[in-house]
Order: sequence, then structure tokens, then C-alpha cells
Amino acid sequence: MKEITKDLLREISEWNGEFKGAYNIREDGQCAGRVSSKNIRIESKKDEPGLEIFVAPGTIGETVSIPACVTHGNVDDLVYNDFFIGEGADVTIVAGCGIHTETGEPARHNGIHRFFLKKSSKVKYLEKHIGKGHGTGLRYIDPVTEAELEENSVLEMDTAQIGGVDRTTRITKAVLGEGAKLLIRERILTEKEQTAKTDFRVEMNGKNSGVDLISRSVARDNSHQEYHSVIVGNAPCTGHSECDAIISENGKVDAAPELHARDNDAALIHEAAIGKIAGEQILKLRTLGMTEEEAEATIIDGFLS
Repeated sequence: MKEITKDLLREISEWNGEFKGAYNIREDGQCAGRVSSKNIRIESKKDEPGLEIFVAPGTIGETVSIPACVTHGNVDDLVYNDFFIGEGADVTIVAGCGIHTETGEPARHNGIHRFFLKKSSKVKYLEKHIGKGHGTGLRYIDPVTEAELEENSVLEMDTAQIGGVDRTTRITKAVLGEGAKLLIRERILTEKEQTAKTDFRVEMNGKNSGVDLISRSVARDNSHQEYHSVIVGNAPCTGHSECDAIISENGKVDAAPELHARDNDAALIHEAAIGKIAGEQILKLRTLGMTEEEAEATIIDGFLS
């Protein structure tokens, strides 16, 4: 495994020389290491690039890590990973991608993750994306997440893209059964000439299903972000969407949330706010001895934490 890969792993998956539990490391489109456990089995797909991850019913407290790293330009990595979560399981999945370039050649990772949660199962999904290196080649990360949640299952997603990614299109689709819950926390930072597009679509088809979607983003310099969310309530359900964005310098943010209530007992709420950092916040921190740049950085770090 390359030293660049090790550095990226430390940032995207808190790797400290080893992983606890099952794991698969993807390096420049190839497997750089894999371990299955008694209750979590990882297998290569036979008909397309990617993995099938099987979590046995009743598995509790285990973790599976599936980071992907691209270490140089002129790589276009596409992978399909399917997760089959057994009934009553409660596990953590650590994903994420790091791209490093030192040349003028572009690099891209497109990870398509599909989740199939059986009855009463629970998944905590952690995903972090970063771009590194001094090359001028554009760094692309285009994640797709699709999920099917059966009765009383729960999917909690915590995703972050904090700097270094030049172009990204982030697509999330989910279908919820009776009593199923989807919790999403997204954090995005764009700078310079970077662009980011986010597209959520959640359909609640089961009684007492619910979604809580919170997106926080910062657009700095000349970067541009687009946010689009669609929440559809086809049954008695609850849906909450919150989109908060900070713009700085010439940053731009477009937000287009949609709510569709198709049942009389579908309770759907959306909140949105886009604006710059309040001057009194910066002034307060400057009275504590910070420069204006330090004050702004502190506010942004707190907003995205």
C-alpha cells in the first residue's frame, strides 16, 4: 500500500495503521487489502467492479470500513458496493474517498452504494471526502447512495466534504417502509472555483416512517453550490428538511427544496437560510484577539462541525 494511500486513510477513515473489524481498502481501482469477520462477509462482485457486503442478522456493535483512495491523476474509478443488512443488526459502516494529484491530469472516483436494510436493522454510515495534492488536474468525487429500508429499520448518514474537491455531484435516494427512519447530516465546504451539486429524494411509503435531513454548507471565493431536495409523503409520516448555507466573498448557493404530501396525515416541514457571516460574530471574536481571517475560520469550523 502506498504512503499517499496511508495518509489519505488517516484523514477519511481515522485509520491508525489498522482497522477494527471487517474492511476493504480500494487503491486506484484495485483491492489493497481485505478482511471479513465472523458476522460481516465481503465479496467481490462477479459482473461489475465493486463489493457485496453481507451483515448477518443480529450482528451488534461491529464496524466495516470500505475506504477508496486515488493517488494520482488520469484515474477514473467507478465502483458499485451493495450492503445487505440482516434483520435486527446494528452496525457502523465507514466509507469515504480521498483523491491526491500532483500533475495536470484529472482524477475521479464515482462510488455507487446501495443499502438493503431488513426489518428492525440499524446502520450508522460515516462518509468523508477530501482532495489533496498540488496538481492542477481537477479532482472529481461523485457519490451515489440508494437505500431501501424495511419495517422499523434505521439508516443514519453523516457525510462531509471539507475542501479540496473541485467537482462533485452527490445523489441520495431512499424508499422507506413502515416505521422506518432516515437521518441525514451533510456538511460541504467549497472554495476557489469549485462546484458542488446535491440532490436528495426520499419517498415515505410506510405508516409512521420519517426522515430528518439537515444540510450545512459554506461557499467561499468563487465557488458555486446547488442544493435540491424532494421529500414525498405517501403515507402517515413525518418529514423535516433543513438547508443552511453561508456565502463568503463571491460564493453562490442555489437552493430548491420540495415537499409533496400525498396523504392527509403526512406532516412535512422545510427550513432554509442562506446568508453571510454576521458582522457582530466576527467583531466579538476579534475582541478576543483574533484577526478577521481567524475569526471567520473559527465561525465556519463551528458551523460545519
